Amino acid sequence: MQQRTRALVASVFIGLIFLLVQLGALALVQPFEAAGYQAVEDPSDPTNTLIYVVAILIATGLMLLAIKLDVDRLIRGFVVFAGVYLSWYVFSVVVPSVVTYGGFNVLAVVAALVLGAALLRYPEWYVIDASGVVMGAGAAGVFGISFGLLPAILLLSVLAIYDAISVYGTEHMLTLASGVMDLKVPVVLVVPLTLSYSFLSAETPDPTGEVEGDAAANGGEPEREGESVADGSAGEDAVEAERMDRDALFIGLGDAVIPTVLVASAAFFAPSSVPAVGALGLVIPVTALGAMVGTLLGLVVLLRMVLEGRAHAGLPLLNGGVIGGYLFGALLSGIPILEALGVAGFV
Repeated sequence: MQQRTRALVASVFIGLIFLLVQLGALALVQPFEAAGYQAVEDPSDPTNTLIYVVAILIATGLMLLAIKLDVDRLIRGFVVFAGVYLSWYVFSVVVPSVVTYGGFNVLAVVAALVLGAALLRYPEWYVIDASGVVMGAGAAGVFGISFGLLPAILLLSVLAIYDAISVYGTEHMLTLASGVMDLKVPVVLVVPLTLSYSFLSAETPDPTGEVEGDAAANGGEPEREGESVADGSAGEDAVEAERMDRDALFIGLGDAVIPTVLVASAAFFAPSSVPAVGALGLVIPVTALGAMVGTLLGLVVLLRMVLEGRAHAGLPLLNGGVIGGYLFGALLSGIPILEALGVAGFV
């Protein structure tokens, strides 16, 4: 029971991380747009989705190749560089330009380099998670202002299908997850279940989360000599204990970032007629608020499934939740469904 309570508390903490990424992205969309960080000329062009999906596939293939060739430290270097780069984006609009040199905000550059040094020198779980929030909010903010509603919905739909295939079909995403967890980089968020947990000294968990061998055959624990699991309820209790016997919960940073792209897009491209809600100093359109709620509902279902004892593809539930929540918010705001989907101009 105590372990289950810890798992529930850790699940709430994961929800808090998702919420911080969402709120951070919402806070960054306007400063990013003012700073000229929009990555494409025409955010409404649906072909932008194809370009970025191809880029993601190529990046995934290169990372798997690096793991296979045992040069996966190249991945570590790339992720840390990406962390520094994205955090510089964030700090450049958050940190006051008290000192500038060559047109750069010196304090923002120093803050980004400190984050990179922390990832290299001491990638404990709280360093990983804090870096992940900064990186996630920055990435979602940039993509949110760069993808109009139709491209964003298409991107999330394609990636949800791809995630399901790569986890349940080819399973190469599990291979990738196992490889990058060894590198201690903010590609996977880590939430411990005990105060004594250390990500630095912990063994890399099985990404499938499944019990193997004799343990699986005997209800979650090896059969002792002269003893068998004959009682059905005892076997179920053992399985439950094994499922909950973990030191930390893990979830991919992409699972927080990708749905938040639509949250940021829904806020940035919301028509002026959409009602908004004020919260924490932010003005959040109902469409974006619905997307946030939908994401968190999808997360609840996902975590419930993960706590049952095996890995699951996150994006089908998370992206489905955020799209459904966004559309519900749009309908509440009186936006026609074709306009909400961004296809009104094509029909």
